Amino acid sequence: MHWTNPATTAFDELRTAPWVRFSVLALSSIFFLVDPFAAIGSFLAITEHADEGRRKRMARKAAITCFIVLTSFAIAGQLIFRMFGITLPAFEVAGGLILLLIGLDMLEAKRSPTQEASGDTEEASHKEDAGIVPLGIPMLAGPGAISSVMVLVGQVGGLWRWEMGAILGSIAITALVSYWVLGAAGRVRAVMGETGIRILVRIMGLLLVALAMQFFVNGLVDLGIIAHQG
Repeated sequence: MHWTNPATTAFDELRTAPWVRFSVLALSSIFFLVDPFAAIGSFLAITEHADEGRRKRMARKAAITCFIVLTSFAIAGQLIFRMFGITLPAFEVAGGLILLLIGLDMLEAKRSPTQEASGDTEEASHKEDAGIVPLGIPMLAGPGAISSVMVLVGQVGGLWRWEMGAILGSIAITALVSYWVLGAAGRVRAVMGETGIRILVRIMGLLLVALAMQFFVNGLVDLGIIAHQG
């Protein structure tokens, strides 16, 4: 008689459960695109002459802006698809290409131009409050993160499905972690060091490239350009 460990069986069932797989996909894709660790350098440069209290306020505004922008696109995603006649496969292909470009930049441990244009940091350092622009958008909630949210929303059957809860929960968790990371940016960089942050960004970039290719392939399969395997 073959004996199976109940804990192993329960873990396998949990790991393969649709809600677990979709939730992990949503959280990882959104978090990797927002990537608050890669924004630490820019945040510290922008807030170089700010005291600790002002830094935390700017980090809070950036996180709230990120949450509002991504949540707005998540809620309005289906309407946007219908309004412009955009199909999910087409957006998967376009979104996959955008994520691929961002992921390739992350592999080189640098910020993508879609998240931070040249001169943004210098210009923002002279603003009284740069928490909303450019920190909140586009440094955190940039085109890549918005595209990822839109692709995820396109896979949801309706606004009141459990998948939408997973997407909104992932956005909330990402915004909260972004506030913690940026609010303690100085300590985070001191603990991890520049090398540690670069390694983390490269790992996230590698995973993002794989995710981008999956979005791209899914779009091609849905369009019927390549055959579905399995």
